[in-house]
Amino acid sequence: MLAVDTNLVVRLLASDDAAQTKRAAAVFSGGQIFISKTVLLESEWVLRFSYELSPKIVLQALRNVVGLPNVVMEQPSAIAEALDGFERGLDFADALHLAGSRRAGRFATFDKKLIRRAEKLTDIELVLA
Repeated sequence: MLAVDTNLVVRLLASDDAAQTKRAAAVFSGGQIFISKTVLLESEWVLRFSYELSPKIVLQALRNVVGLPNVVMEQPSAIAEALDGFERGLDFADALHLAGSRRAGRFATFDKKLIRRAEKLTDIELVLA
């Protein structure tokens, strides 16, 4: 299994540099690929801010890459939960933080907007710090 960096994921999804896209595609077709949560998080950020893609397009791109048959994700159930939260209006980073904090049962934040949005989408107790 081979773990990949954000730049390979983004290049595969953005296809904006022909040579690097070809190399990224070769890496992804060469066997099992591991993608960490942090690489997926950074990929979402790059696609949204650097490429100015809409959340809907970013969501579909991320689902496409994590759905590849040879891709293994770090904490796949947390990733699936975070992608669902992102689809339902949460910031992807916030959704991933919440999904990764499930075993704690409570999540403290200063972000009132996060609490308002997330309390309808999760059973984790949200606490205003």
